[in-house]
Amino acid sequence: MFAVTVTFEIKPDEMVNFLPLMQQNARQSLENEPGCQVFDICHSFGESTVFLYEIYDDKVAFDTHLATQHFKNFDAATAAMIETKDVRVFEEVIR
Repeated sequence: MFAVTVTFEIKPDEMVNFLPLMQQNARQSLENEPGCQVFDICHSFGESTVFLYEIYDDKVAFDTHLATQHFKNFDAATAAMIETKDVRVFEEVIR
């Protein structure tokens, strides 16, 4: 398994626009990418932080995710909404 965490700091007043696009990206990933096992979105009301926790079968499945049209559309549509983005990958998930 291959885990990815992403922490976004969203620009003021952009959360209302960002979250629906994030939810759509997560839904399409889970529905259309066989290698995507988990795609959780975490957010606290009143906060500008969004945290993602994603699990893929392997790095190839994650790379496939990054190449999908729905991800590219999400990335382009949200780029101006994001102040910072921290991506971390973990190559082993221990259960």
